[in-house]
Amino acid sequence: MSSFWSAWIKFLVVLNMGITLFLFVWAQRVKIPTHPDGTTGHVWGSVREGLRNLPVWWAVWSGSMFAIGFTYLALYPGFGSFKGLLGWTSHGQLAHATAVNDQKLDVLMHGYLSQSVEQLANDATARRIGQRLFIDNCAACHGREARGSQLLGAPNLTDAVWLYGGDGQSILNSITNGRQGVMPPFIGAFGESGVDNLANYVLSLANAPHDATKAAAGKALFTACSACHGPEGKGNQIIGAPNLTDQIWPYGDDIATVEETIRHGRHGVMPAWDKRLDASQLRVIAAWVYGQSHNHAVAAH
Repeated sequence: MSSFWSAWIKFLVVLNMGITLFLFVWAQRVKIPTHPDGTTGHVWGSVREGLRNLPVWWAVWSGSMFAIGFTYLALYPGFGSFKGLLGWTSHGQLAHATAVNDQKLDVLMHGYLSQSVEQLANDATARRIGQRLFIDNCAACHGREARGSQLLGAPNLTDAVWLYGGDGQSILNSITNGRQGVMPPFIGAFGESGVDNLANYVLSLANAPHDATKAAAGKALFTACSACHGPEGKGNQIIGAPNLTDQIWPYGDDIATVEETIRHGRHGVMPAWDKRLDASQLRVIAAWVYGQSHNHAVAAH
């Protein structure tokens, strides 16, 4: 704070408190003329204005407020750039509270390193911490409730359908190291008619609405996809190839979206979080995510 603004604040404090204190003291001593019956002479209809001294308790209580105000300005910041006799600052209090909280949290989080993700999923405190960390770091793509986003291709994490495996260690690996899923484009190989036929065949695998004639024509083209998705289209968690038969689609299950995927391919990226979060934080996030799709197993404990 500059010296000018410090002086200006001091001036305002002295002016306001000085005027208020003067009026308070003057009100206790001023003599207002009254009639012998104790009224001032002001009349409203049949009502005459009376005058009585304020009760002693009110004067004492009000006077104590001034004492408290002056004491506060002496002990704490508030009088311009004066730091107060106690040297208190909001930044200092926050830093102290944060340090105390971090110390308690460190002890708690360190204990989580020796537990599996499945065990932590049954620890209510671990899940609460994991949920908060998930919201802070993962919700931008997966949403606060972890239900994913087809616009971004971020999977729904609550439906028990996993691209790379839904056990605790697989989830932890995904969060720690990240994932990259690549679907190559096929427009060059199949042309527009081939893309249309193949899209209908893919939809038929999930019993979704499709053109049966086009699906039959697209079945032979699916051999180019079976290396990743398998001959029956059930996917491959080792490489993150989605199951095409479960009606759960990262980018959407309408014909236009499926055609877009086949035509231009997809490149889904799950960033690695091991550079931003420590091992215990990663573990409790994995525990919370695990609990969202294994809620029956978690509830049983």
